[in-house]
Amino acid sequence: MLREVFIGLSENQSLRHFAERSPLGLKMSRRFVAGTTIEELIQATETVNRLGIHASVDNLGENVTNREEAVASARVYHQLLDEIERRKLDVNVSLKLTHMGLDVDEKLARQVVTELVEHAARIQNFIRVDMEGSAYTQRTLDFVRELHRQPGCAGRVGTVLQAYMHRTMDDAKLLVSEGIRIRLCKGAYKEPPGIAFQAKSEVDANYVRAAKYLLKGGVFHGLATHDEAIITEIKNWAKAEGIAPGAFEFQMLHGIRRDLQEQLAREGWGVRVYIPFGTEWYPYFMRRLAERPANVWFITKNLLRG
Repeated sequence: MLREVFIGLSENQSLRHFAERSPLGLKMSRRFVAGTTIEELIQATETVNRLGIHASVDNLGENVTNREEAVASARVYHQLLDEIERRKLDVNVSLKLTHMGLDVDEKLARQVVTELVEHAARIQNFIRVDMEGSAYTQRTLDFVRELHRQPGCAGRVGTVLQAYMHRTMDDAKLLVSEGIRIRLCKGAYKEPPGIAFQAKSEVDANYVRAAKYLLKGGVFHGLATHDEAIITEIKNWAKAEGIAPGAFEFQMLHGIRRDLQEQLAREGWGVRVYIPFGTEWYPYFMRRLAERPANVWFITKNLLRG
């Protein structure tokens, strides 16, 4: 019930407008968001890199409403790529197609994302096209597959699959057959039973099934989860199958299970932390609370500490 409440709140525009502009809202967001500026993001990334952990950065935002917003969003990502190269950071980039104007002008979105992937390729970096709600699943996969086939872009663009979707195994098989890198997560949107598993046990089972398939596919993938039972199962299975710790990576979110992130890195497993920043943090923040409502308690304790 709490999960549905927080997902509903993530779509409340009035509350979002208030929260993103209030000092209290900004303070609360710091649990999961590195800050609102590129410099704050860089500092958080450098801290993670010093621990021997890779990073993926994201300028938060989605569903822009005009061309100017889309172009401005892309400009920030070009600045990010320049800073990553200049400072020699161990980090790649994640973005959403609706933040690049997919709802406004699909041709524009394709153009600006293609330019970003070409920029990433020039500096030997990588762009992850994030997955959004089910209304965008097929369009996202079609776009990534098309971009991956373009000269110079192969291996420089990947995407995300969500284990709660019934279609995930079929999508995984198709993408792996084309050599496309996947970030596997459980899923953070509210989807109907006809297209998504509803029970946690079903989602977990599909996640493990897909994860094992991906790790056998010969492509470097990321397994995004904080579920320690699943992580332990994957570690034991990988060892038994002779899959090297460097053949894939565990991916986690900024501000969640830092102890586990560092433990995995010390054990020699690849670890990447997703670090978001920006002023449009509210939907992301609410989806993190929806994934684990217990985070509300941790945030409240931090606020009470001043």
